[in-house]
Amino acid sequence: MPITAENPRWNNLGYWNHDAASLYPDNIAIIDLAREKPRNVLYRELEDRLDRVARLLIDSGLRSGDRLALSVSNRFEFVEIFFGAMRAGIVPVPLNTKLGTETLEYIMRDAGCVGAVVEDAANPHVAALADRIGCKVKISLDAAKAGWQDYETTLAAARPGFQPTRLADDHPSFQPYTSGSTGRPKGVVLTHAGQCWWLRCLQKYWPGLPEHRALAAVPLYHKNAMAGAIKPFLSWGGSVVLLPNFEPRRFLHTLSDYRCTHAGAVPAVFTLLLQERDLIDTLDFSALKSLKIGSAPTPKELLDAVEAAFGVAASESYGLTEGGPVMIGTPTDGRPVPHGSCGVVWPEGEVKLIDADGNEHLSYGELWVRNPGVTPGYWNLPEVNAVRLKDGWLSTGDVFSRDDDGFFYFRGRTDDMFNSGGENVYPLEVENMLLRNPAVAEASVVPIAHRIKGEVPVAMVVKAKGRDVTEEELKQFCLSVGPAYAHPRRIVFVEELPLNGPGKIDRKVVQRLMRERFGTVG
Repeated sequence: MPITAENPRWNNLGYWNHDAASLYPDNIAIIDLAREKPRNVLYRELEDRLDRVARLLIDSGLRSGDRLALSVSNRFEFVEIFFGAMRAGIVPVPLNTKLGTETLEYIMRDAGCVGAVVEDAANPHVAALADRIGCKVKISLDAAKAGWQDYETTLAAARPGFQPTRLADDHPSFQPYTSGSTGRPKGVVLTHAGQCWWLRCLQKYWPGLPEHRALAAVPLYHKNAMAGAIKPFLSWGGSVVLLPNFEPRRFLHTLSDYRCTHAGAVPAVFTLLLQERDLIDTLDFSALKSLKIGSAPTPKELLDAVEAAFGVAASESYGLTEGGPVMIGTPTDGRPVPHGSCGVVWPEGEVKLIDADGNEHLSYGELWVRNPGVTPGYWNLPEVNAVRLKDGWLSTGDVFSRDDDGFFYFRGRTDDMFNSGGENVYPLEVENMLLRNPAVAEASVVPIAHRIKGEVPVAMVVKAKGRDVTEEELKQFCLSVGPAYAHPRRIVFVEELPLNGPGKIDRKVVQRLMRERFGTVG
């Protein structure tokens, strides 16, 4: 039966695919390429296993509201554990498996995790951390460990047909942690009602079809894969192809061989794909309908190049974990989004731009958002909540401009901006200058100390495949296309830029390396 507002499943994110499973039980939901032989998971099988996960966790001693650490790689079990826990009101804490043990332990203790489901291949240290912090429920996807339950054995023994109780609208659905780019990771509380609202908006304004298929190769613990593939496509009755990790040539072969209609990833992924034009030109992408780039600033030049290479529309959207998650994107009236823009405000949400004086501005300022999906607060951080959340509005820290047609353009982070000799410099704007040069594939700009100007921009650059350029040539290019105060004073060429777990450029590492190399300039 379809889920209606009177049903206890209505505001339970764990049932995001329940209607699709009822309509298309024999359709393939997930094609898992994480093992030697691809594993096709049908909707009816996934539905049964989701119920069994809920029953397993409750029978193991967890209760509604308990936090469950989840450290599992890109495989279908991540999906069923993540959403199966939610069916029982248990709150999964998806761990960024690329973090160090100190940070992982901080997250698990901060969240108060009383349970853990781990896979050693995802991160070999999490099991020991679960023992150390005293998790009472411990389940492993690997060979049996002392004091741990074996996942498949206990799942098979769990009773099917789990019956949920009605959850309050403000009940937490899951609790991800931000990347910590500006400090320690922050737990983001996301409610069932808010997340279900967002999914219903997708189905109402941008409905998908059962024949649509997405490719997901970025980590499942990150918003990009969940909001861009798992949640929407499995609520429509479509399918998702899961790659265990990103490798450019395998990604391209998979996109072609499995006739994927859609794919999304962070800009760094598409930058690497474009280095494989020889392979792109030989593969069949006739099933492909669109490509989505997000989770980090996307240069206009990258969108142009992706469209030219794949022959389909490439677009950028904007969102953040605690903000909806997506609130700016493709217009409902079908208008094309200009490259360089993230789109327009999505329906049923509000945004405003706030200038440096704290006043609302029509065309430029920090973006504030308000919608049912906004976090009610960061976990254990009342002082942050007091600054970032006011009357339901979330201060994003992201600076945008808005044109006369309502299209938004990301300009940088308020905490990235620095002052150079009295001029405000946003690193993104300098990066975009560099990327206008065809010899530049990627760039990261950070400030370092200057004896006279306080701070000046410097750049770490990856050259485009088959292109060459010198530091002086790039400096002169920037001086020719932008203001002199914004040109990078030093440029270092590297084979690849440092990335964090979600695949974003790690500015903290770039800045540390550049400061170590140059110290104070000028």
